[in-house]
Amino acid sequence: MNPLVAPPPTTALSVNVNKVALLRNTRHLGIPSVVRAATLCLEAGAQGITVHPRPDERHIRAGDVDELAALMKTWPAAEYNLEGNPFHNLIALVKKVRPQQATFVPDAADQFTSDHGWRFPHDAQRLAPVIAEVRALGVRVSLFMDPEPEQMRAVRAVGADRIELYTQTYASAHGGPSHAQVLQRFVDAAHAAHAEGLGVNAGHDLNLANLADFLRAVPRV
Repeated sequence: MNPLVAPPPTTALSVNVNKVALLRNTRHLGIPSVVRAATLCLEAGAQGITVHPRPDERHIRAGDVDELAALMKTWPAAEYNLEGNPFHNLIALVKKVRPQQATFVPDAADQFTSDHGWRFPHDAQRLAPVIAEVRALGVRVSLFMDPEPEQMRAVRAVGADRIELYTQTYASAHGGPSHAQVLQRFVDAAHAAHAEGLGVNAGHDLNLANLADFLRAVPRV
């Protein structure tokens, strides 16, 4: 190995602990503990923790956000990422705990799970002020986006720092006849994002079976 050549960048893993909270909420014993689960993830080498506190608190509750914020202070090198719709309950929580990153997701309050990204120019006018508000707190802003290369210039124009590529379509196509075609769309979107100076995150249905293929193809996730 040439010591003058920098090694390729590695991908940081932020573990979403929503499902731990969902299981905990089926009883009143506080078991399993969301904080304990997050601690185990960090001790195992995860570089961050993600939660999506929905208005109905079906899984992550406001108290979990606070308790995890206290935990993350003991892991200063790790990233705390709060995700959700900025027009619901997210901004108040971001102001309270000041995570390293806020990921804005355009889901409805009663939506089963996130299933699409922001649309431009349709969403630009209402997103711009909340992006500016959160960035003024020193919090990085990432926008949940479909793999649409032509949208990345608008993401930069509205003031975001990063995108999170919504990867459900990739996960569904993985190993099937449309795998290569679908994956190429993500490659193109990542290149377009990088060309605009945006960081690239990725999430939704990524797992041990499909993640490696994604990271080998999609640059600098």
